[in-house]
Amino acid sequence: MDGNDTDQVLASKWDLPFVLFHMARVAFGGLPLWTKAITIGLLGSVILWSAITWHRERGRRVR
Repeated sequence: MDGNDTDQVLASKWDLPFVLFHMARVAFGGLPLWTKAITIGLLGSVILWSAITWHRERGRRVR
């Protein structure tokens, strides 16, 4: 190991969110506003439902 090995690249903790954000921006960038709103609404409701379900299950396990 001479320290000049370029096979490994260090990544920061923000690389994955950065890539996901830009992938979504490219994927949905050309869509009309109403389709973006529906997609964001559906995704947000799934995330909210999952969080509520997780919180309820967590509360049941503690008691």
